[in-house]
Amino acid sequence: MLKRIDLRLEDIDLISSAQSAVSLGNAEVEGTVSNIINDVKARGDEALRFYSEKFDGYVSESFKVDEAEIDKAFDVCTKELVEALETAASRIKEFHETQLQANKSFIKDGIEVGTMHRPVTRAGCYVPGGRASYPSTVLMTVIPAVVAGVQNVIICSPIGEGNKIDPSVLVAARIAGASSIYAIGGAQAIAAMAYGSEELEPVDVIVGPGNIYVATAQRMVSQDVGIAAAFAGPSEIVVIADGTANPLFAAIDLIVQAEHGPDGQSWLICSEGEILEAILKEVEGLVLRSQRREEIMSTFEAGGFAVLVKDLPQAFDVANQVAPEHLQLMVQNPESYLSLVQNAGAVFLGNMAPASVGDYFAGPSHVLPTDGSARFASALTVTDFIKDIHVVSLGEDALKQAAKTIMAIADVEGLEAHSESIRLRIKEMK
Repeated sequence: MLKRIDLRLEDIDLISSAQSAVSLGNAEVEGTVSNIINDVKARGDEALRFYSEKFDGYVSESFKVDEAEIDKAFDVCTKELVEALETAASRIKEFHETQLQANKSFIKDGIEVGTMHRPVTRAGCYVPGGRASYPSTVLMTVIPAVVAGVQNVIICSPIGEGNKIDPSVLVAARIAGASSIYAIGGAQAIAAMAYGSEELEPVDVIVGPGNIYVATAQRMVSQDVGIAAAFAGPSEIVVIADGTANPLFAAIDLIVQAEHGPDGQSWLICSEGEILEAILKEVEGLVLRSQRREEIMSTFEAGGFAVLVKDLPQAFDVANQVAPEHLQLMVQNPESYLSLVQNAGAVFLGNMAPASVGDYFAGPSHVLPTDGSARFASALTVTDFIKDIHVVSLGEDALKQAAKTIMAIADVEGLEAHSESIRLRIKEMK
């Protein structure tokens, strides 16, 4: 079910070959997405209605969800779900408040440099939908923006059953503090948020996970609008397991991310053949009994790997090369191996810390870097919605002291006016 790789006697370059086979780069997808973006830029709402009809088979009079529909969603959702969303939202909010920074000042040689933190004015959160509903993604994208101080936080999400956005998503949106919700999905939603339409105002920052079309659209509009550093595409997990791992727990955790469906990746890395076989046996049984067997199998067939390594240090070499969204360390004393982790979106330690805790409750956003972008990117945080603005002030004495250094560098760069702006002031002081 998972493709096997034995690295005990082979070079780690085999991992690169496996990664190339599941790379999300796709010229056909890029061409399709580019056409959609250009069409939305040119025709606005008319194009959005065209793609809604084409992909969803339905077009409403207005994309914006009215307040009455959100009120009704609270009646449809169970009390238990509403309470669960409120509990999770409270914890997520509390965690993200720890990321806020006070304005700072740096003073040296009479020059004061202050740093002001200013939120963007408008943020757009993409929430996947259609075949499934993700109220958790509402909480994990909207709340960091609200905590950051963004005044207008909108959501775009595709319609599902009954040509409506799932009620759980609407309930989560109100709990999280979203300003408005639009029933638009796919690459066209990203284009609408980036460039605006008759019904949507363009935003300053776009965040949120999606399929390959959504993620590609985010990349393409990134020159015109802020995109969170993470490439938030299809879900991924790497499980590193030794003989202390619970095979059933490791198996279900591989499946947890695989059930999101196509284009994801699930990697099992073991230093012992016996535990690898035990986990794969549990995987097979769980998949056969799963209601989402089709989605899981599509992920495993294209992006599922079972890697046998010579030792745990080599296991971490593999994991760092994969640079996964989620990394689970189901090994003895997992804390002692954290120094070996270089590239990962989030790390979960031990048999009792499944990635599901991070997906719904731990506190940090579950919008994490995918497709190898954990090499240079991080989870979504409040800083993705905040700009740092530097404020510089100094008097005559400080300028005199700095003048020689500034003019020497400006002169060697041939920027006469830069140097002259200092000389004129020094001359005026005399």
